Amino acid sequence: MRIGKPLLVLTTIGVLVVSSDSSVVAGSATANLQVSTTVSANCTITTATVAFPAYDPIVTHSAANDDGTGTVTITCTKGTLATIGLGLGANVSGTQRRMKDATTDYLNYALYLDAGRTTVWGTAAPNLLTPVAAPDKNPRPFTVYGRIPSAQDVPAGSYTDTVIATVNF
Repeated sequence: MRIGKPLLVLTTIGVLVVSSDSSVVAGSATANLQVSTTVSANCTITTATVAFPAYDPIVTHSAANDDGTGTVTITCTKGTLATIGLGLGANVSGTQRRMKDATTDYLNYALYLDAGRTTVWGTAAPNLLTPVAAPDKNPRPFTVYGRIPSAQDVPAGSYTDTVIATVNF
């Protein structure tokens, strides 16, 4: 009878396993849960200063322009088309961009789309930068080409201006 008790225990375990089987459940149902969102077109813009070498109206820049560069960087949602415009600055006179010293002296300059400094960078076509659609979400830097024309008769001092850079998308 020693074999009978283990056989009884195994039979009881087998019955319990069969009764816990999911096929014994009374019923079940399923439904689809929809999940959705919208990805928005978005861009951000940052800048790095257009840094000109020191302007020397007596020797170096009496006949040569003073050229410098800066950067405008945009970060856009993948596939977003954008344009980048540069305002005329805080010290503009007509359409002439000007830097100002601590008093009332001005130093003319221009900002360009191209390294040859032939197309002024502005706020309306054809003077906007229009890059290709964003290939991904990584930042894309674009060079701003600056020029201070030669032969300006200005006093010594520090000259600055603030230009608003705008990305439209």
